[in-house]
Amino acid sequence: MHILKALGPAVARVSTIEALRAGGGALVGLALTGLFLLSPYIDADQGLFLIAPFGATSVLLFAIPNSPLAQPWSAIVGNTIAAVIGIAVCLTLPDPVLRVALAVSLAITATILCRAVHPPAGAVAMTAALSPDIARELGFWFALAPVAVGTTALVVLAALYARITGRRYPFRQFDDPSKHGTDDRNPTERLGLSEDELTEILERYSQSFNLGVEDLARLIGAAELQAAAQSSGPLTAEDIMSRGLVTVSPDTPLGAVADLFRQHRFTSLPVVAPDKGFLGVIFQMHLINQARADALRLERGYGAALRRLLDRDREKPVTAGDIMSVAGPRATTHTPIGALLPMMAEGDVDAVPVIAYGKIVGIVTRTDLIAALARRAARGGG
Repeated sequence: MHILKALGPAVARVSTIEALRAGGGALVGLALTGLFLLSPYIDADQGLFLIAPFGATSVLLFAIPNSPLAQPWSAIVGNTIAAVIGIAVCLTLPDPVLRVALAVSLAITATILCRAVHPPAGAVAMTAALSPDIARELGFWFALAPVAVGTTALVVLAALYARITGRRYPFRQFDDPSKHGTDDRNPTERLGLSEDELTEILERYSQSFNLGVEDLARLIGAAELQAAAQSSGPLTAEDIMSRGLVTVSPDTPLGAVADLFRQHRFTSLPVVAPDKGFLGVIFQMHLINQARADALRLERGYGAALRRLLDRDREKPVTAGDIMSVAGPRATTHTPIGALLPMMAEGDVDAVPVIAYGKIVGIVTRTDLIAALARRAARGGG
């Protein structure tokens, strides 16, 4: 049974959407690279617009873009070095078996020494070693085009595709600023461990090729957060939520919304329909951003045309429904606080509405969450 289990999938289950995202990226990347970027450089008769190793490169770039093996340096430098080695070996040795073995072996050694390990580079070296005609006709230009040009094109397209589809590529760096634009790291990544210490952990367990320092920090932070959530006990959103709600309708003018923020010193206000159905949340930042946009527009006086536009705006003033957030996280009365912690840990939201049958019955703010954890810690300490 253990043997059969060991032969099963080692990769965690992935959503269908993510699988389609990765496959679609490879389709776009390879199609654009072959049709528009490589064709001007290669003789059509040789059929070298795309080489087989580009398929393996696409798997890394589009399916697992966080892998250290998929980063631009690894992909471009790794494939190019392997191509140079493969051509050199092909021009030197007559025996095809020996050419392949030596080319792949040297490519592995060179890419490791250059910190450019990229698995498809082995296939690039093999392709060059098995192609004496190409070696004679193109020589080391083969390393430039199609290899270097094609790999660079795939990397650029992968970066664009990742941005469009909400992923991050190239790889995060450990010293990247936080999402707030400051030098502080994101809350879940403040581990008290330096980059050198995290690197030493990866090297100790021989994981440097599988995981980057930044992702290790994120995983450790997520594990600590989950452990803290489990130690907090079976508390749910219903146990800690604020029930005395102050709400606004979608037609409430922003002036009235601002007055409520000042009066109650809230950081968020739920927006509800006439039947009390939950519609969204307004955070203080939404109000500040709207005020900033209005002030900027007024400072850029554009004459009569702008005045007419402002007159129309006065007839239809901006309301709560225009600036509320409808896509934020939500909870039910049975949501454990362990699930609430990640929702507010990164600073995206200041409060999570608690919904029952489509209507808001409470709201959990950061203050509620911190107070609940503090009470639990005090009881544990006593």
